Amino acid sequence: MTNHEVAQIFFTIADLLEIKGEVIYKVMAYRQAAQSILDLGQDIEAVWRAGELRSIPGVGKAIAEKIDKLLRTGRLDLYEQLTAEIPPSLIEVLHVPDVGPRRAALFWKQLGITNLTELEQAARNGQLRTLPGMGEKTEAKILKNIEALSQRTTRVPLGTAWHSAQALLDPLAALPGVVHAAAGGSLRRMRDTIGDLDLLVAAVDSEPVMDAFVALPQIETVILRGPTKCSVQLHNGLQADLRVLPPERWGTLLQYFTGSQSHNIHLRALALERGLSLSEYAFSREDGSEILCAGEEEVYQTLGLPWIPPEMREDRGEIEAAQRGQLPRLIEAGDIRGDLQMHTTWSDGTASVAEMAAAAAARGLEYILISDHSASLGIANGLTIERLRQQQEEIAAVNAAGGPVRVLRGAEVEIKSDGSLDYPDEVLAELDIVVASLHTGLRQPRAQVTQRMLAAISNPHVDIIAHPRGRLLPNREPADLDMEAVFQAAARTGTIMEINADPHRLDLDDGHAHRALQLGVKLAISSDAHVPQAVGDLRFGLGVARRAWATPADVVNTWPLEKLLAYVR
Repeated sequence: MTNHEVAQIFFTIADLLEIKGEVIYKVMAYRQAAQSILDLGQDIEAVWRAGELRSIPGVGKAIAEKIDKLLRTGRLDLYEQLTAEIPPSLIEVLHVPDVGPRRAALFWKQLGITNLTELEQAARNGQLRTLPGMGEKTEAKILKNIEALSQRTTRVPLGTAWHSAQALLDPLAALPGVVHAAAGGSLRRMRDTIGDLDLLVAAVDSEPVMDAFVALPQIETVILRGPTKCSVQLHNGLQADLRVLPPERWGTLLQYFTGSQSHNIHLRALALERGLSLSEYAFSREDGSEILCAGEEEVYQTLGLPWIPPEMREDRGEIEAAQRGQLPRLIEAGDIRGDLQMHTTWSDGTASVAEMAAAAAARGLEYILISDHSASLGIANGLTIERLRQQQEEIAAVNAAGGPVRVLRGAEVEIKSDGSLDYPDEVLAELDIVVASLHTGLRQPRAQVTQRMLAAISNPHVDIIAHPRGRLLPNREPADLDMEAVFQAAARTGTIMEINADPHRLDLDDGHAHRALQLGVKLAISSDAHVPQAVGDLRFGLGVARRAWATPADVVNTWPLEKLLAYVR
């Protein structure tokens, strides 16, 4: 059995247990094990044969025994019992936003609904509103969510794709004769979700690269193999396409397979104006001779352009800006001075204030903001006012120790259902920087959830709005906020909008971040770290900011601390 097949069985078990009403901890145990199997990076049967199933994160004794039986016999009693008791197709219903396990079970038991098609039909016929706890508005919302669900793609979050690509590229880059190895496509352009992986290598001889590639443990199936191109399916379900060309053709190879398609079409039109045709191999003249480009800069120079950063290559005016000599100097990792959202053991983090400060120092940061959750977010062990003030004493002690990183007093304050904040103004006034966010009520009607956000922005103590739309990739839809109204308000008040660098959030996305910048809103790129290793890891948030054409001046955590504190005051 493949990793994907085994993981799918455990995902199904988790979903069916949730519909059945099993305790959430048991559901999450199966779900975590399934995700670990999917992300394993090698054949699970090899791990099983080596007797190392317990080495898989989230796989304990009980689940290891189930995997063992599944791989030995092809059967699993719990899976068969659950699928006999509950129609597996009901999982489709479970995944519709706003349905959840209780409603999925209600629809099944009361109306005999077992799949998405039947749910949609029942909603259109007005049957859902007849059930307990349902009404016409809820029925209409569910119908709208079914339509939104049908438009989702099978793309995976940027972070998942990035780690998969690096695991494949690193051994290829170490091969003798390999000069360059990089990811192309939407991954190099840092889109928030990725379809297939485009892997690019420059080497004198492609055959050894192909041999090494198809032998990697992450590969489940070889779909196609030729002298310079290979397509494979990975154990985690992603498809990866490898292209290998000689080093002298690297520039056109990298540019062509980075895309986007619209950007490339525009470049090819510029080439034709010069009597050239552009492909992944070279520029070709009308007489058949070639112009080879060993670097991407040469590709753009041949077209009379400066090099355009990959994140900008969406044909959104970047070529025209390059022609005018007006490309912005995009923000880079070296511009970052601080990290303005992270969590410690005071709420739902895993490390102390001192440990997070030490991690920041190792990253070369100058300042960090401790922003543990406020009281009403009980699931995250939110801080009462008393505990918040105790934490401030600990922060003062860490600063008094004289380390290289200044630790700022903050909080991630919940915006409650009525738009009020979790702490009174006099408590917020004690903090250096206040972060406010929505975690609950994300499915409220547009006007209501927008008004909550506007109320928070209008509070003079709120400095940053964290992950404004509350989305989680790939499954949780964002809140239906009127973002234009939000940005207009933030521009008036000087409120900073966050790009959350967690690859499952990346919220704001690049489109909204670009619009915010157009309106003069300042941005922060924050890690939302819950472990020391994540402090200052802003690579994916930087990708979003660069796609939004953000410069260092646009992002407040590139500023010296004195300037930042003066701004929020």
